[in-house]
Amino acid sequence: MKKLQYTIEINASADEVYNTMLGLNNIETYNLWTAEFNPTSTYVGSWEKGSKIYFVGTDENGKKGGMVSEIADNIPHKFISIRHYGILDGDKEITEGPDVEKWAGGLENYSFQEENGVTTVTVECDMADDYQDYFDTTWPKALKKLKELSEN
Repeated sequence: MKKLQYTIEINASADEVYNTMLGLNNIETYNLWTAEFNPTSTYVGSWEKGSKIYFVGTDENGKKGGMVSEIADNIPHKFISIRHYGILDGDKEITEGPDVEKWAGGLENYSFQEENGVTTVTVECDMADDYQDYFDTTWPKALKKLKELSEN
């Protein structure tokens, strides 16, 4: 796995950006910015440290799938770390095997640094090489959408 990094400056407080990103006041804000990855993207679970969380969506055939993850750390309005350890295939959790091995233990870290009302969001994620082009294209679009949602 390689570590990818993406950054954006948002004209809003770290509290506002964090709450918008995680969908804490309204899950729809999470669904809207992550729709860049999958139009049906959402989550099921809690952002509390140590909690299990599913990142889910449906494919073109309407089948549910996604990632099985744990909130490795959560310092509200400053930092959140997600550790991926499995995939969801319909309602079945798969936590071992070749499809999981390329993701297992991968982290997705979000930092929120506020200065003078501008929040810099830094995303660092461990990624299998074959996904780099996709993420290099999609993450900037998703962060741009997060910026729009946070600034309005």
